[in-house]
Amino acid sequence: MKRTLYLGLCVFVTCVAFFSPMAVAANEKPAPDQKEMNFAPRATSAILMEADTGTVLFEKNAHEKLPPASITKVMTLLLIMEALDRGEIKLTDKVRTSERAASMGGSQIFLQPGEEMTVDDMIKGIAIASGNDASVAMAEHLGGTEEAFVARMNERAKQLGMKNTHFVNSNGLPAPDHYSSAMDIAIMSRELLKHELITKYTGTYQDYLRKDSDNPFWLVNTNRLVRFYEGVDGLKTGYTSEAKYCLTATAKRNNMRVIAVVMGEPDTKTRNAEVSTLFTYAFTHFQVQPVYKKGEVVQPITVDKGKHPQVNVITPQAVSLLMKRGESPDHFTREVVLNPTVYAPVSKDQIVGHIFIRTKEGKEVSRIDLYPEQSIEKAGMWEILKRTTKHVLIGY
Repeated sequence: MKRTLYLGLCVFVTCVAFFSPMAVAANEKPAPDQKEMNFAPRATSAILMEADTGTVLFEKNAHEKLPPASITKVMTLLLIMEALDRGEIKLTDKVRTSERAASMGGSQIFLQPGEEMTVDDMIKGIAIASGNDASVAMAEHLGGTEEAFVARMNERAKQLGMKNTHFVNSNGLPAPDHYSSAMDIAIMSRELLKHELITKYTGTYQDYLRKDSDNPFWLVNTNRLVRFYEGVDGLKTGYTSEAKYCLTATAKRNNMRVIAVVMGEPDTKTRNAEVSTLFTYAFTHFQVQPVYKKGEVVQPITVDKGKHPQVNVITPQAVSLLMKRGESPDHFTREVVLNPTVYAPVSKDQIVGHIFIRTKEGKEVSRIDLYPEQSIEKAGMWEILKRTTKHVLIGY
């Protein structure tokens, strides 16, 4: 993660050899230089990213603004997942379909005006079948109107540093001034994957809606790689005549998760073949070494005038070291830099430090933001006075 943070007088610095030496694999071929290889020759733009570190392994026209079609729904799903995490909605909540949502063309789950469906089933309809109607129904449920929800989509894109993206709707149907880029799609895909629940939906090849009704609807995943490429469990396809065939896909093998995005492909066969090539390149030539689990405590930090005098600092997602196959992890160091003190109140989404991963030569290869394990309120005056008195007495 690349966000910067002014650390003030940061006093805690730990720099250690990363791991004990690991045997170097024999007869390993070096990874092809991406400048010499075009792994997606038919795509207008493409990118390959390792998910834990955000390292780009291959890119082609990755910042070009292009119509994303239904890949737009990655942001829609992200806002849904974040609302679930905040407790604003539950999977069992019923969502009522408006006439406008039911009128959406293209890919749909054929919602009827007034029909109610759970959030869980709506997510299935969006993630598996790419339902335009389900996307608008959820957008209206969360935002009041689709327009208000789209404003949230654009604000979230800005927060994530998506510099070449602008949304006009929640489903990706053709519209003027609706665009994204392969890089931005990889960024929001990576953010969505932090919500582990999402692959339960995007990794499902087939399912049913209205299963126990007189009108069951069979869902088949529009991303066929879920079935035909080992390790694929998401994320989202897209097609319009303007955008052509697009896909943001993710696969995980041996603790390494990668994200591949292709845009402007001529057909589904070429799209799937080029994404498969990108995945094979990543898994053949790279490996990851886990460093921290998601939510693992790095160390405590002092909270000045807080209800609690200390709070644990944690990693917001899994932290891994990305290496070329055959490379030894003892070639890297990690450095933990924390604020010496944070001041109450402290929010869970407040950055309080970083982990820097560097080569022995000093080149930074990864920077991970660190966060408090919980929010800490400011202590009352009486509590602060008691602590001050206690410290004075101890001094005597």
